[in-house]
Amino acid sequence: MVDHTSEIDKRIRTLINQGESSEVEFKSARGGFPGSFWESYSAFANTNGGTIVLGVVEKNNQFLFDGLTKETIIRYKKNFWDCAHNKGKISICLPRESDVRIEQIDDSYILIFDIPRASYELRPVYISSNPFGNTYRRNHEGDYLCTDAEVRRMFADAEHDRHPQDGRILVGFDLERDIDIESLHQYRQTFASLQPSHPWVGISDIDFLKKLGGYATEYETGKEGFTLAGILMFGKYDSIINNSGDPMYFVDYREKIAIDNPDVRWTNRIYPDGMWEANLYQFYVRVYNRLIQSLPRPFMMKDGVRQEETPAHDAIREALINCIIHQDVNAQGHIIVERTDENLVFMNPGMMLVSKQQYFKGGRSICRNPILQKMFMRLGRAEKAGSGVDKIISGWQYLGLPLPTVVETTRPDYVMLTMQMTKKNQQEKPTRKTNKKNQQEKPTRKTNKKNQQEKPTRKTNKKNQQEKPTRKAYKKNQQTGFEKKTNLRILRCAKIVI
Repeated sequence: MVDHTSEIDKRIRTLINQGESSEVEFKSARGGFPGSFWESYSAFANTNGGTIVLGVVEKNNQFLFDGLTKETIIRYKKNFWDCAHNKGKISICLPRESDVRIEQIDDSYILIFDIPRASYELRPVYISSNPFGNTYRRNHEGDYLCTDAEVRRMFADAEHDRHPQDGRILVGFDLERDIDIESLHQYRQTFASLQPSHPWVGISDIDFLKKLGGYATEYETGKEGFTLAGILMFGKYDSIINNSGDPMYFVDYREKIAIDNPDVRWTNRIYPDGMWEANLYQFYVRVYNRLIQSLPRPFMMKDGVRQEETPAHDAIREALINCIIHQDVNAQGHIIVERTDENLVFMNPGMMLVSKQQYFKGGRSICRNPILQKMFMRLGRAEKAGSGVDKIISGWQYLGLPLPTVVETTRPDYVMLTMQMTKKNQQEKPTRKTNKKNQQEKPTRKTNKKNQQEKPTRKTNKKNQQEKPTRKAYKKNQQTGFEKKTNLRILRCAKIVI
């Protein structure tokens, strides 16, 4: 029990020493249960969840305990549960009993609340009975009040399965004027090559679009026309950005590789520059072909046939398609893909419909644009069973690269997937370990010290210097040789004389 209490004490003091962050909020409760508590509750629930610690006050940039009694904290805890189950106070109660805890630090009691992230069906989480003007989210600066547009987007996400945004029927669009036939036929050729006997291969273009969901009819109202998905996927750029379509539509691929010149911003860029029909299908084809140039192409055989693609190709394909089909067309911003020597970055506007834990766990497919997802699935290019993230992770593990990371940013809302292209971090770690090991063992240095202490070579040298038998003998031999040569000359001269 002592160890458990000590561990809690240490964890709480660590939180206090670290201060407030996007996931931790401290609140003083000396004057009663703070009204701002519910703003933080709403903010955490609508963002990534977090922890609220009640009973801590900030003074001179330091966090100190309020010194609340146990009786006061128990009263606050009851007050919380009463309000949490009152829809006139907060729209929904998210915490469980285990998420609200009373802890004692020295002579002070505090109340800790772990507020979970609300699922997309439950957002927005708001104060009182009116979501507009009472819904909060959180960033690194703290809680902020959501705009009406942000609140409406949360409601749209909550009903995306019944009213998907890419299923909106657009009135007044025409096949010949607004559809890029070249893009549509390119898609159909790829589809036919994968499934040559499929019954859709021989039907007309408009019937093919109906099968894909690019053209639809609402039976209830009789309204029919191209869907937003059909125009985004195959439309001409001028038609896409029409006020009746998606006037804020923009796609952007940025590349900066193999250059150190800071004045060069991008070495290559793909964006709607008027040189091509910048619909989603053309953007996918062009960007994918640029991205895979960064991948090695090892020699792989499968059933006796050489395979040009690897699991890493699948990873890039899934990352790019996820960026396209999970975008929120109603959010501020646009699709951005960046390639540098260090990273591949995929950014799509909007909030994640699942938590980061669910994202990496997989197994649950929640797509904001299911018709676009279906269009890529028909080409065998997207996963609906939640295994797309598995392909991204396994493909990067295949290359031995660090696991991809996902970050959510606010104002504007973006989901950013980063895939590192280098093993720099992995290489540094073993090198440091090896150095430490060598520093600990230091076999060479120990041997040198031992040699320095014993100095067998120097003793031998001194002994050799003292005795020097070889050198004396050598000198003696040198002199004897000289005398022999002299004597021979004398003898020769003597013979001549004789």
